[in-house]
Amino acid sequence: MNWILLIIAGLFEVAFAFCLGKAKETIDTEQYLWYGGFLVALVISMSLLIKATQTLPIGTAYAVWTGIGAVGTVLVGIFIFKEPATFWRVFFISTLIASIIGLKAVSH
Repeated sequence: MNWILLIIAGLFEVAFAFCLGKAKETIDTEQYLWYGGFLVALVISMSLLIKATQTLPIGTAYAVWTGIGAVGTVLVGIFIFKEPATFWRVFFISTLIASIIGLKAVSH
């Protein structure tokens, strides 16, 4: 169950990064709404991470959480914010995904 919470926490990390990106593109009230979304996603993400680390090893949980956030944020950047999808960028994101899966496989 805590692995599921950790994955959801990672997805909320992607959400708060997305909100920061959207806030950068907007002005006035809309910008503050995106910052509000950032804060909500941040609190949810951190709360779920705290819950997951009650039974999962902190090093593994943090690495997986950060990895999910990094991979998801890069994908959001490529597909939503039109950042470049170069060969090396995709290659290293793929190695990060393999590392996350590997950490899950060797953790208790």
